[in-house]
Amino acid sequence: MTAITRGLYTILLALVSPLLLWGLYRSKPNKPSFGKRWREHFGFTLKIENSRNGVIWLHAVSVGEAIASSKLIAELTARYPDKTLLITTTTSTGAEQIAKIIKNLGASDNIVHRYMPIDFSWCVRRFIRIVNPEMMLIIETEIWPNTIHTVANRNIPIVLVNGRLSEKSARNYHRLRLLIDPILKKLAELLVVHGADQDRFIALGVSQQKIKTTGSLKYDIAIDDGAITLGNQLRDQLGCERKVWIAASTHAGEDENVLAAYQQAKAMVPELLLVLVPRHPERFDDVAQLVESYQLKVVRRTQLGAKELDNTVDVYLADTMGEMMTLLAASDIVFMGGSLLGQKVGGHNFIEPAILGKFCITGPSYYNFADLAQQLMAENALSVVEDSASLADVLMSNLANQNEMFKKGIAGKEVVVRNQGALIKTLSAIDAIQTKKNIQ
Repeated sequence: MTAITRGLYTILLALVSPLLLWGLYRSKPNKPSFGKRWREHFGFTLKIENSRNGVIWLHAVSVGEAIASSKLIAELTARYPDKTLLITTTTSTGAEQIAKIIKNLGASDNIVHRYMPIDFSWCVRRFIRIVNPEMMLIIETEIWPNTIHTVANRNIPIVLVNGRLSEKSARNYHRLRLLIDPILKKLAELLVVHGADQDRFIALGVSQQKIKTTGSLKYDIAIDDGAITLGNQLRDQLGCERKVWIAASTHAGEDENVLAAYQQAKAMVPELLLVLVPRHPERFDDVAQLVESYQLKVVRRTQLGAKELDNTVDVYLADTMGEMMTLLAASDIVFMGGSLLGQKVGGHNFIEPAILGKFCITGPSYYNFADLAQQLMAENALSVVEDSASLADVLMSNLANQNEMFKKGIAGKEVVVRNQGALIKTLSAIDAIQTKKNIQ
């Protein structure tokens, strides 16, 4: 029955793959090109040089997963200096982020990037035959049935790292139990973020012995002194006399609420500046046009350079990637996007602003980070708003009492610090699997 179900899944994937690949490859503004490397998605990948001591394969589908795994990548490189760390992404923006991580680590000799083969068994078999990995680490919850089946059948242990399973995803997986349950059972270990994630995986039939609640790798974030320095420099550029609100990781359909709230708040707080950070780089141009349609003056980060911002500017559009910590550090108060779109997205991570001691605001849809949100709300470090009007109200009330807002931000930072430790637990689990593999 399992083989039949996977066969039906493969047929369906073949039917929809032209549409999926069109979305992956089509040209978009500010999106890096795949170039000739598109062949890697079909398993036609380059052989890894100097891989005699073993290859650890880590898959981070795109930018968010790449950033989440950056400290793990650094630690694995230090822990296993004789091995090659193979990192795969699906997207070209993810590949760009991995290139930045490799450059920052100065570890180009033992870290290589390849594109992940698409979920056809023949693509994955060719990929495995060429790169010959000894272990696969999947960041967060990328459950591709043919990939996991093929890798596990080669006796390559697969570890789900930083695993999350929202109520919505659990319901969807439950509807596909004939396909998903046998695949989940092929995972060697599941390292999940919260106890609720563990309970949902167990409800899907995963053995409790295979699951460990490690917390989120994203909590194990250190405040980068370089980012703080750059943030202070940016704040000087933006104007120390201005009150700076950042709307981070916004999505299409959400920017309108942010801009309406800005107009309302600015009427009461004339020195207010909005730093607007769209989630996806292909939207930078559209968002700039949208801001202008609201009769607001906008300057793009790439245009400003090192010059000081004119105090008549309303919106500073952050049209770069990988600089969120710097932008957050330069701001006073944070709205986290992906949360004013019904149940479509489920919000984005509050950890970075919280570790910087910034008071946060979110829309009602924050199910991706519900546990952290509840902890922050319990400390009054996070407020939930329903629309542009309530967003403007929360902005104005907090900016009117910045000392109290600062105290709330510090309480949020303490929440993050209490949750740290996932990196050590994750590395211990990986070490145990490596030791067991060596004994065998």
